[in-house]
Amino acid sequence: MGMLSRLRDKLRRQDDPALSIDDPALVVVVEAFDIAEADSAALARSPRWRADELAVLRHHVRIPAEQVERARELLTPDGWVLVAGDISHISRVQKLDALHCAQERSRMASLAQRLGGEALGWDALQKAPEPAR
Repeated sequence: MGMLSRLRDKLRRQDDPALSIDDPALVVVVEAFDIAEADSAALARSPRWRADELAVLRHHVRIPAEQVERARELLTPDGWVLVAGDISHISRVQKLDALHCAQERSRMASLAQRLGGEALGWDALQKAPEPAR
């Protein structure tokens, strides 16, 4: 990803101190684990996803333990947080749209493959809506 793309994405991602990747109020609003399904279709089929709100985009990947630190080095400059495990999670807060989901899915698949791992899919989390009063 070039410097201009990083700057554009950083400006597009509105850092919201009210939303963090480990917020306990987050719920999964869309999942995309079928490689044959377009990201736009995954978003469109989710009645819980709110396009006008920030979300946590979370990729599920398998990365060999000896490659986790290398993955972190590659991801951290773009605001991604990697939580390692049998299935690692790579997350960041951002506005979701089909184009960026597709770009990031491709990027994570490439990264995982380069490091000897596998990208499994992604999900998105948003805060549960406030109950109507």
